[in-house]
Amino acid sequence: MKKKIAKFSVLPVLGASIFFYSFSTKKALEAQNILISEFSTVGQELFYNVPEAPLITIPEPEVIIYPELGKSYLAFKEALGFKESGGDYKIINEFGYMGKYQFGRGTLKMIGIRDANLFLNNPDLQEAAFYANASRNKWILKRDIERFKDKEINGIKITESGILAAAHLAGAGNVKKYLRSGGANSFSDGFGTSIKHYFKKFAGYDTSFVVPDKKAKVKFPSAV
Repeated sequence: MKKKIAKFSVLPVLGASIFFYSFSTKKALEAQNILISEFSTVGQELFYNVPEAPLITIPEPEVIIYPELGKSYLAFKEALGFKESGGDYKIINEFGYMGKYQFGRGTLKMIGIRDANLFLNNPDLQEAAFYANASRNKWILKRDIERFKDKEINGIKITESGILAAAHLAGAGNVKKYLRSGGANSFSDGFGTSIKHYFKKFAGYDTSFVVPDKKAKVKFPSAV
């Protein structure tokens, strides 16, 4: 008897649940229909006015045109500076030669520079030193330039720029010895670079810009 009571007592609960579910679903659908009706566009005249997107102009990449150095004085000194130090203004090699053009302290004193720290930290001063040294060497070797220019020694054509480059490496005195001995009296620096190599590597540049000056000094503020 208890089993039957339990069995039939479930029916009212199940019926109530079905009724509640149906009622809730109906309410949800009605609410949804209300929301849809609020946002409905049925019967409305719609106008779409979408502005055109602005035209975007992409600038062309800037083209940098570097000057052609050719065989100018600027090309000469830059090539020599690169050979000497890779163009590094602050380098000091194992023999104590300093800067982009690898000057020794003795040469710097001759052209009026006594402050090595100032020299190493001032690229403009180093460029001025290069010109002053070239100017002085050109005066010392003036007669040798006139005498040996365009001649061949050891299969190498002698040029003014080659002579000045060799003088930068070895000093004007060693260049004189090489030229006047017909190449028999040579010179190599501490790294084994020969004077002959500089005659060949730096031949044919226009060094007419360099004015010969026996007493060439660096005219630079605080150079001494």
